Amino acid sequence: MKSRRKPTAPRADTNPSSRHVVYAALVGNLLVAATKAIAAALTGSSAMLSEAVHSVVDSVNEILLLYGQRQAARRADTEHPFGHGRELYFWSFIVALLIFAVGAGVSVYQGIAHIRSPEPIRSPHISYVVLALAFVFEGASWLVSLRQFRAAKGHLDLYEGFRSSKDPPSFLVLFEDSAALIGIVLAALGTFAATTLEMPVADGTASVLIGLVLGSIAVLLARESKSLLIGEAASPAFVESVLRIASEVDAVVRANGVLTAHMAPDQVVVALSVEFKDDLKVPDVEDAILEIEKRVREAHPEVIALFVKPQTPRAFRDAARKRFGDD
Repeated sequence: MKSRRKPTAPRADTNPSSRHVVYAALVGNLLVAATKAIAAALTGSSAMLSEAVHSVVDSVNEILLLYGQRQAARRADTEHPFGHGRELYFWSFIVALLIFAVGAGVSVYQGIAHIRSPEPIRSPHISYVVLALAFVFEGASWLVSLRQFRAAKGHLDLYEGFRSSKDPPSFLVLFEDSAALIGIVLAALGTFAATTLEMPVADGTASVLIGLVLGSIAVLLARESKSLLIGEAASPAFVESVLRIASEVDAVVRANGVLTAHMAPDQVVVALSVEFKDDLKVPDVEDAILEIEKRVREAHPEVIALFVKPQTPRAFRDAARKRFGDD
């Protein structure tokens, strides 16, 4: 027997903190892209051109993430009964592909071209000024995204927080800004080696290294975005809480287990297996299911759909073995 209440619509104000992070990154990247593009035209630096392309790609990525957040907040309809939450995960995956194909691809291409035909950098002091300004802009955005990400990950370290996060904008912006800061340092080193040390090939080498950094970041982001798009379970703490809440209802003998899937950072679908007392009649079971649903939603408003299946522990274990294998 399943709860017959319709799934609730997603809240319109989805992930306001991560949205603010994206806006901050967008403003910073637009300013940086403009200054880098002007500097690349004035100096002829390959590394600076790669950095300009990188900032333009980052700006497009932020726009796509904001679009994904807006689409994810749309109300459920008959064709999408669980809402449109996974639109955010789709656009996050597209962002990772853009970083790899455009950001990394253009940087590596430009770098190889300048390694094969190195050209001297004109007016290197312009590059240094622009890179310094870019570091300030990117650094400010990086601090905002890092602060938000640390608040979201709790006691987990950075990598565990990244792997367990269900909110792509938070870690996408942090990784983009981190790659941007590394790229600025590489561009500065390449400019220094190409001018002061009279090694023109270093400019192209720096561009290739920037592309490799972007490619590595893109692979990590694509893997995590793909996992979210396929469907990841909620955290162990969330599962434990739902089981505890269900087991506290008087009509419940035990809560056997739960299956969960994130549709968006704050949208979770829950399927709960529960053993009820044998002497209950159908109306009593229905009342108990409604009570479970009420308590779960009060504790976890991110639950957009809750399905309760009356089941013995043995039946639950048999079903779990069929679904996940004997292990």
